[in-house]
Amino acid sequence: MFDAADTIDTRFSCELCENELGQLGFDRYVEVLYGSVFATFCSMKCARLARRARSAVRWAARWRSATHSMAAVILAAGLLTPHEGPSARPHTLRQPLPRATPVPGPEVLPPGWFGPVWPPTEASLLEALGRDAWVHPLSGPFRRMPRSDSRVFGAERPGNRPVECRNGHCGVDLGGELFGEHIHAVHDGVVDVVQRGPNPDRGGRFVRISHRGGALFTWYFHLAAIPRELHKGSVVKAGDVVGLLGDSGVKESAPHLHFAMSIRLSKLGYERYIDPEPLVALWPLRVPIDGSEAGLFTILADTGIPLGSAVSKAGHRKNGRAAGKPGRAASGAASPGAEEAGESSESSSESDSSDAPADSSTLEPSAGD
Repeated sequence: MFDAADTIDTRFSCELCENELGQLGFDRYVEVLYGSVFATFCSMKCARLARRARSAVRWAARWRSATHSMAAVILAAGLLTPHEGPSARPHTLRQPLPRATPVPGPEVLPPGWFGPVWPPTEASLLEALGRDAWVHPLSGPFRRMPRSDSRVFGAERPGNRPVECRNGHCGVDLGGELFGEHIHAVHDGVVDVVQRGPNPDRGGRFVRISHRGGALFTWYFHLAAIPRELHKGSVVKAGDVVGLLGDSGVKESAPHLHFAMSIRLSKLGYERYIDPEPLVALWPLRVPIDGSEAGLFTILADTGIPLGSAVSKAGHRKNGRAAGKPGRAASGAASPGAEEAGESSESSSESDSSDAPADSSTLEPSAGD
């Protein structure tokens, strides 16, 4: 039996071998020679386990040593390898072209300019569209249009009328199915005239609204009532109620709204009526919700079918001149506030023989529709 000092480390064997084997009283022992040193184990199985563990420790130490050596070789090769100089063709750094920065538009547009700021934004486009909203003067659910030739622009009416009104009717007659229904402003504007009295010879109660800085006017005749808060200078929005449908100034026909539009040509210094029927056929329609006063505007309503303005009749005299010849409307000449054929109109003066266009002050409502 060898002394414990002459044996190798037996920590890779079993627990019995870790003790002093000579004092355990085993009958047989296994001695293994490792180089010049004998190791004593309790059995062959224990000796094989110790041998395998010892080999694993040695191989792990060898791999660590090889890894360190390989890293040192690679580092040395990288430091000792000669590097080529710069290439003959120099590399140019291309900088991206600067993007064109849009020039913002003026915060305050000059007089006469219009449109959204540039570059346009979603908010500016919606604002521009909101300012240009137009609506039908009468609520839905059905679009009201002139129902007969006597209700269209230029239909025959007695009395002296502006030359552009053809046979005398300077607007279109709409509705009449419901007395007292709401009449709406067709566009944003400022109230220019409010006639609250009976006014039987000048179209009855009516409201005139100025739009686009006085370049365009809309007229609402034969009203049964006008809101108390509405007066000259009041600011109205498209869809605001400007009166109730009635028959003031109407002598023979049923209640209805006489709607007219006129444009002021500031450079020429006069005002002329235009046919509103094609526009009324396209404007968004206000549809009440569940029969209440509240309503929503829709552009999905069916488009109206205009009957078209009346054709001037041969020999029909307007403002003292034969049809088809230009003339000047007399001051105090009849305008759109008149009723159907059969109502009379009295002019305050004789027609002027001058060919100059009528002044805007000549567009005054009178008895003939």
